[in-house]
Formats: sequence, structure tokens, C-alpha cells
Amino acid sequence: MFFTLMGFWTLNFLTDTVGLAAALSGVAVMAGKAWDAVTDPVMGFISDRTFSRWGRRRPYLLFGALPMLLTMWFFFTKPVFRGSFALTVWAALALMLLNTAATVINIPYSSLTPELTDDYHERTSLNGYRFGCAVFGTILGAAAVQPLVDIFPSKAQGFSMMGLILGTVMLITTLITFFGTREKVHTKADLPTGSLLATYRAVFSNKPFILLLLTYAFHIMALTFLQSILVYYTRYVYSSRSADLTTIAMLILLLVAMVFIPISVLVSKRIGKKRTYQICFVIIASACLIIFTLGHTLGPGFFMAMMVYAGIGVGFSYVAPYAMVPDAIDFDAAKNGERNEGAYYGMWTFISKLGTSLSVFLSGLILSLGGYTANAVQSSKTILAIRLLIGPIPAVLFIAAMAVIQLYPLDEKSFREMNFRSRH
Repeated sequence: MFFTLMGFWTLNFLTDTVGLAAALSGVAVMAGKAWDAVTDPVMGFISDRTFSRWGRRRPYLLFGALPMLLTMWFFFTKPVFRGSFALTVWAALALMLLNTAATVINIPYSSLTPELTDDYHERTSLNGYRFGCAVFGTILGAAAVQPLVDIFPSKAQGFSMMGLILGTVMLITTLITFFGTREKVHTKADLPTGSLLATYRAVFSNKPFILLLLTYAFHIMALTFLQSILVYYTRYVYSSRSADLTTIAMLILLLVAMVFIPISVLVSKRIGKKRTYQICFVIIASACLIIFTLGHTLGPGFFMAMMVYAGIGVGFSYVAPYAMVPDAIDFDAAKNGERNEGAYYGMWTFISKLGTSLSVFLSGLILSLGGYTANAVQSSKTILAIRLLIGPIPAVLFIAAMAVIQLYPLDEKSFREMNFRSRH
């Protein structure tokens, strides 16, 4: 819910509700993300070395839930002051607080995955269930925002209450996860002992993980371009003053994705995780190029049909990368004898947020160069900028991701051989 909500709505909220210029909104997002370069790796390192009666990961779910609610509400509450500089500083600081709260929860939560099972295919099934449920959060983060905002008399009040309501949902589900899970029993002797520098030196010497990380960086950047520009595309390319078109497009995309998540699990067991991951890139890249070429002339009906097609690719994108990360972590553990799941997921989350923020920054910059003016009829130059952001730009990134992941060396056979050698 968090990543989808921020991907779809951060830029639009800052430009059209707060009133910050598109380029400055992108600068604020990038400035806020600079802090993640510190917090994400450190949180992973701390999580690996935590020893408590609740385990290594779960304490952070308990104590991070309320800050997540409060910072979500704070960011989506429009400040009373004006001025471009003041609003840019406020947006950057608010995003720093919000992303830190998300870091405290998300990295320990993600780090539970390799502790729950070490079976190659069960990791795919586990993440199939995880992301099958996650689609509900994705739908709330994408499609429930506008209806919630519209309930209230003004957009500013609507976004503030939306932040409070969805922040409360995040708090409740985080606490459910805390109370509903158990970790492996660890002793202090099981905890890794390496320094921060040594730990991340090992992370960056893990070739399978670095290839996967680079692939996911391209993947998340491309997806964020699509998410952040969708509301602009439906509103300005189709001159739709109604938010219903955006909401319908999001719902179609995500509901189709939900159907294809379990299908992707079955396909992965037949052809492997890497090939399954590559399928998503082919489908979404081709959808982007078709929308760029034909979407503006064939109208909303054609665009909705393309959302169905793109949704297939999105469904194939959820499970595979998250089922591959634990395998890459095991590759390091087999070599070095220490398990640093938190460090890996700390870097994974940082790259994910960096890719998201970089795409938002570039989207804002490209919109500004195209002459975008909030809540106005856009020029042909601006419409072209919007079309580029939903078409060739993300398509090139998806194709780059497909090429990089081709080099990923771990498959079921090599994984089993690696585990056999580490146990004997």
C-alpha cells in the first residue's frame, strides 16, 4: 500500500494540491530520499543484530506502526504557509520522516522471508500468497485515494483525511503481522558479528544479488514512471476532468494482476524464476510502446484494453524478484557462513526507494520542460511529454531490466548444489 500510494500520488499531490512546481516537487522527493542512503542500510544492519524475546525482526513492527500512521498523516496534510522554498523544504523533511518510518517496518518485515522457508519452490509459493494479499493493499494505495479525497469539501482536507485513514490501515495490518507471526529461535551466538563496512562489502561482492538488484532498480523506475504519470495521462490526454477514468484504469490493471499472480507461481515452477520475471518485462514494455503509438488517437476504450494487457505483465512482476532474493542471500551465506538478511533487504529497499524517487524527480523535470501547468489545458508539447513518460521511457528501462537479469546465474539446479555443498 505504501509504495503504490507514494508512486501514484506523491507528485500529483505536491503539484496539484500543495501548489509546488513540478520540478521542485521532484527535487523535494530526491532530497528526501538522500536520507534513505543512511537509514535503509543501517536499519538492515541493526535488525540482523537485534536480540529480544520477540525475535530479530518483529519488535520493529510493534514499535514502528504508530510512527508510520503519524508521518503518513503529516505528509498528506497541506501546510498553511506558502512560498516555493519553504514548501520544498517542508516536502523534503516530511518525506524523510515518512520514509524512515517505512524503513523501520519494511526492512525487518521483508527480512522474515528467508527465515520462513529454505525450500527453492516454496519461496515462490510463499511470495505468491504474500503478493496475492499485497494486491489488496496496492488497490487501496492506487484506487481508493481519489474516492476518499472526494468525500471531503476540499482536496487539501481530503488528502489529509486519506493520509489518516490509510495510515490507520497500515498501523492495524502491521500489528496483525506482529501478533500473527513467529520467528526462528535465535541465540546470541547465531547473530552476525561483522562490522557495517564488512557486511556491505560482502553484499556488494555477491554477483547474483547485484544483478538482481540492478534489474529491480530498472524495473521499479519504469513502473514508477507509469504510476506517477497515469493520472496526468487520463486527465489531460483524454481531457477527462473526472477522476473516475484514472480509478477505473488502476482497478483494471491491479485486478488483472491479482489473477495472474498465482499463474506466475505455476509458470515459475515450470520454466524457472528468471524466465518468469522476463515475461513481465516483455509484456509491459510492449504495452507502453503500443499506448504511446495508438493510445492518444484510439481513445479511453483502447487504453482500458491495454490496461488489461499490461496487468498480465504486472501480475508476473510481483513474485519472481522477491522469490529470487532469498536464493541470492543463501549464495552469500554458503560462502561466508553468516546470514545478513537485514543487510540485503536494507539495500534492496534503499534501491527500490531510490528508483522510485529518481523516476518521480525525472517525471517532474520532464513535465516542467514540457510546459506543464497544473489544472489547465495542456499544450501539444506537454501532451507529448506525458506520452513519452507513459511510453518509450519506461519501455527502455523494462528492456534494460530484461537484458541484465539474463546474466543471473542461480537456477534450481545450482541452488540445490550450493545447499548440498554448504551442508556437507
